[in-house]
Amino acid sequence: MPLVPPPAPRRSSPAADVPSSAVLVANQPEWSVGDLASALKRTLEDAFGHVRLRGEISGFRGQHGSGHAYFSLKDGNARIDAVVWKGTFNRLRQKPQEGLEVVATGKITTFPGKSSYQIVIESLEPAGVGAWMALLEERKRALAAEGLFAAEHKRAIPFLPQVVGVVTSPTGAVIRDILHRLEDRFPRPVLVWPVRVQGDGAADEIAAAIRGFNALPPGGPIPRPDVLIVARGGGSIEDLWAFNEEAVVRAAFESRIPLISAVGHETDTTLIDFVSDRRAPTPTGAAEMAVPVRADLAVALDDLTRRRRGAVERKLDRLAADFRSALRAMPDADAFLAGKRQRLDLAEARLAPALAGNARAFRERFSRVLDRLARHPPELVLERARARLSAIDHRPRQALANHASRKGDALSALGHRLVVARTTTLRRA
Repeated sequence: MPLVPPPAPRRSSPAADVPSSAVLVANQPEWSVGDLASALKRTLEDAFGHVRLRGEISGFRGQHGSGHAYFSLKDGNARIDAVVWKGTFNRLRQKPQEGLEVVATGKITTFPGKSSYQIVIESLEPAGVGAWMALLEERKRALAAEGLFAAEHKRAIPFLPQVVGVVTSPTGAVIRDILHRLEDRFPRPVLVWPVRVQGDGAADEIAAAIRGFNALPPGGPIPRPDVLIVARGGGSIEDLWAFNEEAVVRAAFESRIPLISAVGHETDTTLIDFVSDRRAPTPTGAAEMAVPVRADLAVALDDLTRRRRGAVERKLDRLAADFRSALRAMPDADAFLAGKRQRLDLAEARLAPALAGNARAFRERFSRVLDRLARHPPELVLERARARLSAIDHRPRQALANHASRKGDALSALGHRLVVARTTTLRRA
């Protein structure tokens, strides 16, 4: 592309004696440094515009204090400066790493202050499957070290969820396969949270959908799912990369709703598979994990009902047999009652004589008691008892008085002797 013409020339034509080649050069208009730099900038930008540039990152030392990032892209033959503005850096799906081979998409431009050209990067991605896999393994190790993939965090999938939540693209075969399989097995209400499943912004949408389902209050106007399916169809590692992003992995780990991942085909593996509660080989397989087969449940219920009915019938048969055996072991009722009646008759026959004999015996004992009372009236008995009691009471009193009298006489005699002895002693003195 031709250069933009410079401003009008600033000096006159050359002298006639100057060689022709010099005359041609001298006739070219003059450029100021700024004009030429601007013209080169426009020419370069118009000629190349946006490009995809493959190379190895070199000289990356993290973000500058301004938030921008500066480094170079190189290969075996050359090097080109690169810059990522602050706003773009924060949106990059793949952040720059020293020595990482990448494909950078951006605009070629010049930096007039240094008379150099550079690429202003707008997006960055690893170059080739090998680079993607290396990045995947590095991220997998880091997340595993945090315990995000530990088995103790896995939750059981509910046997029969009331509501199924699906995070996937609203168009395409995936959502149709899931809905069709759910309808075939056990129709359940399904809530679909539509998201992009690849490209810029896909990871943020998927993470937001998982968190959005978890934010639904139980019993609210929008039913809260009992299980989540996060799904997309197959593709290259670049196509599936949104499901390897840390934002998606952490959202799945933090989900309080059991989550089934179904990303790609059976041979595809993404990081969300390691953190989910169950991993399905396909979206159809995820639907099969989410709900049982209603027809199978009906057959199982019928079989259980038959077995339970049979068990009850067998129990009743055993009880009936035991009852019949007990009846056979019991004696004949008439014979049993006849014997009891005979014993009752015998007892009745013995009862009248026994009562008469007992009455005579009691009368005789009563008569003897009356005779004893007549011979020994209670008044006489009481008088004799009082006399004996009085005699018993008098004897201790008399004995005590006699004892006290003797002790008094002894004390008197002792006192007299003591007086005589004292008098004698005084006289001698």
